[in-house]
Amino acid sequence: MPDLSASARPVVTRKDVARLAGVSTAVVSYVVNGGPKNVAPATQEKVRQAITALGYRPNVTARALKMGSSRILGMVVPKISSPFFASLAQAVEQAAEQEGYAMLLGDSRDSLTVERRHLSNFADRQVDGVFLCSVVNHRPEVSELDGRGIRTVLLNFSEYPLEVDAIGPEFVGSSRRAVEHLASHGHRDIALVQGFVTGNTLDGREFGWREALKGMGASEGRIFRCSFDRAGGYDAGRRFLALTERPTAVFITSDEQAVGFLRALHEAGLRVPEDVAVMSFDGSEESEFSWPPLSTVRQPVQQMAEAGVRAIIGTGRDEPPRTQVFDCELVLRRSCGCDEP
Repeated sequence: MPDLSASARPVVTRKDVARLAGVSTAVVSYVVNGGPKNVAPATQEKVRQAITALGYRPNVTARALKMGSSRILGMVVPKISSPFFASLAQAVEQAAEQEGYAMLLGDSRDSLTVERRHLSNFADRQVDGVFLCSVVNHRPEVSELDGRGIRTVLLNFSEYPLEVDAIGPEFVGSSRRAVEHLASHGHRDIALVQGFVTGNTLDGREFGWREALKGMGASEGRIFRCSFDRAGGYDAGRRFLALTERPTAVFITSDEQAVGFLRALHEAGLRVPEDVAVMSFDGSEESEFSWPPLSTVRQPVQQMAEAGVRAIIGTGRDEPPRTQVFDCELVLRRSCGCDEP
């Protein structure tokens, strides 16, 4: 019995398409690549019909070498299971797709070693650009990409001016406003649940929390450091509950952590916001459907994604690298003491 697997089928070439359509291979190339020469509509239709009949698939790698563009972008995130990074990756993919680009996604699993392996892999594949949400919050290493002429955009990153494009939220000021809002409800003892940060620098959200406390004339608050996920937030909540005298409000550096923190409070029978007020950061869809609904700092995900795509393949690709910082929105719900809007 003959082997009918895909690997055993003969490879359809551009010559086969040209022969069936009754045109030259150059004309087939013009139709497939959208130029550089125009082809009459009737002839284009004949070529497309031949492509469909034969199941022709262009050699993307060969075309990339010839045209100097793979029309593929890479993106690395610390954890794709995170609601925030999942929504950011989706927004970037949609913005890139509108420009005719496909996207490869790498999950670094919060590992700098894995992150660098993904970047090296993207460089070997000759992608046209890379979006990096690094586990490092100060000057991630992207020299291999730069050395190969691959433009890099750091996303969710707005702390420092760099030699590469950086796009992110206004972490410090947005966090300060969130803590000040908790203070407007009468809270003076406001704790911080802070995700672990790779490197020796403080996270911008922690800076904002500290600035707010200083402006209130409050003493230094308590910090519960944990992983940037639900389990980390739950662990922080358990440690918070073990205190003899607990703060009356908490600012949490991600919605995902806040969900875990809320579970710990619920298990202990504490009411939110009556016993403990909670404010988080990110503005993911999860914040709206937690109980109670989370008051949060909403990042402008769509705007950041579109700005990143412009920096690599749009109007900004010929401009020098720059840092773009986007304002965030306070979304006030039940968890901080505000009613639903």
